[in-house]
Amino acid sequence: MNMSFNSINEVSRAVSKEVHSHFCLPSDREDSESRQYDLICFSHLRWDFVYQRPQHLLSRAAQNRRVFFIEEPIFDEGSMRYESYERDNGVVVVVPHLPQELKSVIAIKVALSGLVDQILLRNGIKEFLAWYYTPMALEFTEHLRPVVSVYDCMDELSAFKGASSEIGLRERNLFKEADLVFTGGQSLYEAKRNHHHSVFAFPSSIDRNHFAQARDSLQDPCDQSEISHPRLGFFGVIDERFDIDLLRSVSAARPDWQFVMVGPIVKIDPNELPRAKNIHYLGGKNYQELPGYIANWDVALLLFARNESTRFISPTKTPEYLAAGKHVVSTSIRDVVRPYGEEGLVSIADEPEQFVQAVEKILIGDQEKNEWLERVDAFLADMSWDNTWSQMDALISNKIQEKKALQEREDAAAPETVAVARAS
Repeated sequence: MNMSFNSINEVSRAVSKEVHSHFCLPSDREDSESRQYDLICFSHLRWDFVYQRPQHLLSRAAQNRRVFFIEEPIFDEGSMRYESYERDNGVVVVVPHLPQELKSVIAIKVALSGLVDQILLRNGIKEFLAWYYTPMALEFTEHLRPVVSVYDCMDELSAFKGASSEIGLRERNLFKEADLVFTGGQSLYEAKRNHHHSVFAFPSSIDRNHFAQARDSLQDPCDQSEISHPRLGFFGVIDERFDIDLLRSVSAARPDWQFVMVGPIVKIDPNELPRAKNIHYLGGKNYQELPGYIANWDVALLLFARNESTRFISPTKTPEYLAAGKHVVSTSIRDVVRPYGEEGLVSIADEPEQFVQAVEKILIGDQEKNEWLERVDAFLADMSWDNTWSQMDALISNKIQEKKALQEREDAAAPETVAVARAS
């Protein structure tokens, strides 16, 4: 599938068209063949860390099948074991624990492989779908024989701080093993499409109703209520992708503006972050709380640095900010510029002076909000995590049918092959 589009709506429609042109899709989602099987996910992310793409997709998958979300191991005292607990959405989160003295790569591989086998045995999992967020998990799961395996490539993990030097090799191996590859954005799709025969772009989507709550007058959260206006807000993980220097410069240039940073600080030294009276770090919040924070901002920010770790990102918060009815100023992240910047839905600025000017233009009301909101709503109309999962599920179901048909042909040909061999 070779695509180049200027809007996520076009991407979504093209993916849907591509799926329908290649396969006979089930007319009723209840007929999806993939629902006969459990789904086992292997992730580098913690389920309860930040609610993002994996949670949106797998919670929908769990509506019709058992879903097991296996996290990376925790090394601590005690014996090799795993903990599991079911979340409200039905997803079973599994946390492996390994002895902290276990250092050998081979020993860790063997231990995790054994734990995975235990999980399958104790839960009666026989036929299943394998879903990978990290290629590193292939090392201890290559002995498994899933009905279909999916690599949901949501980020270019090799570019992240602290990434394993082996992740590139592991990903190449996963491309060989996976039946389907999904990417978290158009840029990432373009980078991966020549590495696998079945790559599909599924950019960040939204739960519109959840974030649309922010368009109403929601109560200001306690830790934000005493902060004066105008408020410029950001929510998300604050890590090596965050543009520290831009925040420092813009906050210094406009000390009368208040900068509200909502999200956990990880992989960077908190002491490196700019500190000023008009910068407020409120820490991580749960997904249900976010509309209350956004509702009481004046402008939403995408403060991403331009570096290798952000080259292929497709920030989920872009459509979420827009669904909340907030004007957005972003740095020139490719999957934000195209399509949001090109469509005039998001202001793009990289240099501090440009960033200040873009915010000022929003604050003084140069942009007609009603007309802008109409264009936002029209653009977001076809976007939803429900639609995204439905399209993914259809691809999985048809891959199952394709593999079954191939196996039936091979089985039918087997007696003829044996007869020829005996005659010779």
